[in-house]
Amino acid sequence: MSRICSAEFLVEPFEEGNPGPHVIAAVAAVEALGFEPVVGPFGTTIEGDPHLVMEAVRQLLDAATDAGASRVSIQVNTCDG
Repeated sequence: MSRICSAEFLVEPFEEGNPGPHVIAAVAAVEALGFEPVVGPFGTTIEGDPHLVMEAVRQLLDAATDAGASRVSIQVNTCDG
């Protein structure tokens, strides 16, 4: 059985070098759960326990949209286990 082990998210609008409050809020939400997000040019990635990853996705969606995001794209990846 495969389980979700990582998620990558992109919060828009996004301007490289000048993230808005909606981007900062999403990253802060996953950091508050203990993740160390890897911020890349096309998204931010978190990895970890499947249940925590899903909780992080829920919280980052709330945080980003509450802070004014116009769009949040999320990709989840599975692992064996």
